[in-house]
Amino acid sequence: MEKIDYYLKELNSEKIKKAILVQSRLIEAARDFLTSEGWVEILPVIISPITDPLTDYRVRGEIECYGFKYQITKSMIFHKQIALTTFPKIFCLSPNVRIEPPERMTSGRHLIEFVQLDLEAREASREEIIKLGERLFTYVISRVKETCQEELKFFGRQLVDFEPPFPRISYEQALTSYGQDYELALSRSFSQPIWLINFPIDQREFYDREDEKNPGFLVDMDLIYPEGYGEALSGGEREYEYGKIVKRIKKKGIDLDAYNLYLDFAKKGLYPSAGFGFGVERLTRFVCGLEDIGDTRLFAKKPGLYSL
Repeated sequence: MEKIDYYLKELNSEKIKKAILVQSRLIEAARDFLTSEGWVEILPVIISPITDPLTDYRVRGEIECYGFKYQITKSMIFHKQIALTTFPKIFCLSPNVRIEPPERMTSGRHLIEFVQLDLEAREASREEIIKLGERLFTYVISRVKETCQEELKFFGRQLVDFEPPFPRISYEQALTSYGQDYELALSRSFSQPIWLINFPIDQREFYDREDEKNPGFLVDMDLIYPEGYGEALSGGEREYEYGKIVKRIKKKGIDLDAYNLYLDFAKKGLYPSAGFGFGVERLTRFVCGLEDIGDTRLFAKKPGLYSL
């Protein structure tokens, strides 16, 4: 099949069309929920001198503009923290580019270009953000059940009404019970979302806050979908003190110069905060009961594949 024929087939796919209609309603519901509670939407940052290292601090997705080097956004974590200088609660529909290993091409869960509903709150705790995540998720599911009956019928999808609080399990408990592939095993074992909490410090990035009461572990969390759909969101509390951030960057073996701008803000004073990033395509995949995340958007870019 020629590339143009492939794209025309994609553009005329009823499955993709229905999924994108659902996605539109999901975004609308999330926006309504957050704005009704006083959150301010900011526009996304597409290129910047700094972006999320994501356990690999080497420069990837770099472009040159006016003689300056920028990176394409992997996540807006640093901009979210800095934006709290202006507003106490912010959210953004943030396009992200992450060059995933090609072996994830057939995972059904990975794209190299995707969008996160990214939010952050000044002076917030993990507990507060977990409760927000539960309320946001249940509201969005409730709204889409009302507004997307035709589309859900098309997919043969019957969504249940999930009731917070969702169960929780620590990283160590999950690893002991399910082994290295704990995320998917957890997801397949539960009929409702479950929080995975308290990751070891070496499993996450330098901006995740270490638990002072439990050194070596972080005040963080992932929300895991039921039915084998895997991770829904990831977040937690942030390091905000200059000295601790420098110590964590050095511990990761990262050159401090790579984050000079961020460190200058930390010197001036960042707010304590917490937040998360909620994958829009993954939420669409779960709600529609799709096997392949590539069916959640037009021009989907999977790891290792060339796409428009």
